[in-house]
Amino acid sequence: MNALTVKDLSVTFQAGAKGFTAVRGVGFEVEAGQTFGLIGPSGCGKTTVLRAIAGLNTNWQGEISVFSQPLRSGHKITGALRAEIQMVFQDPYSSLHPRHRIARILGEPLSIRGAHNVEDEVRETLARVGLTSAVAGRYPHQLSGGQRQRVAIARALLLKPKLLLLDEPTSALDVSVQAGILNLLDELKTSYGMTFILVSHDPGVVAHMCDRAVTMQAGRIERELDRAALAAGGWEMQPS
Repeated sequence: MNALTVKDLSVTFQAGAKGFTAVRGVGFEVEAGQTFGLIGPSGCGKTTVLRAIAGLNTNWQGEISVFSQPLRSGHKITGALRAEIQMVFQDPYSSLHPRHRIARILGEPLSIRGAHNVEDEVRETLARVGLTSAVAGRYPHQLSGGQRQRVAIARALLLKPKLLLLDEPTSALDVSVQAGILNLLDELKTSYGMTFILVSHDPGVVAHMCDRAVTMQAGRIERELDRAALAAGGWEMQPS
């Protein structure tokens, strides 16, 4: 079963009378349980693809289907599918409300959905990402970069998603912290039975995490890579 199917996806941004097409005719399929990578330099369109899948940018053309449910261009994602698709952003600090304690940041989505025992669920989810319950009483600025990213991952996990979108999840972190976050994601993927879409410009991260990947350049897919090609690493320095 495919967790995600993307066909002929194009995204154009309008600036006055002019338009800029950031993504052109992108297509790929991802099986349930896989980790699929979108690789490329900054500005190649990979995050734009991710935002379309997440429903953060609804102005796209083509086809996107998540667990056999088609998304509608121009419409927000609603219903049960909204909880099943979650995203972890590149900069954990900018994605966490600076004036709210972690308990509120994590608890609000649960409260909105009428969950019971919100405090217990927050504490249990923090434990799953390797954080103590004391973190719940702190503000984002009181945490390290690695701790903030773990909180961001915890927030995505609270709604028990089936598809987790990861936008450069370790690029803002020190190298010494990156390995811990990547290993955590691997463990959570197995525990929750999730499918990952990973955006990265780091060949090492992609080779470590992904089952399959595509390389992007100037809004288009250039190459498809299986696990053997990722492990070999010969694609890293090839010119576009």
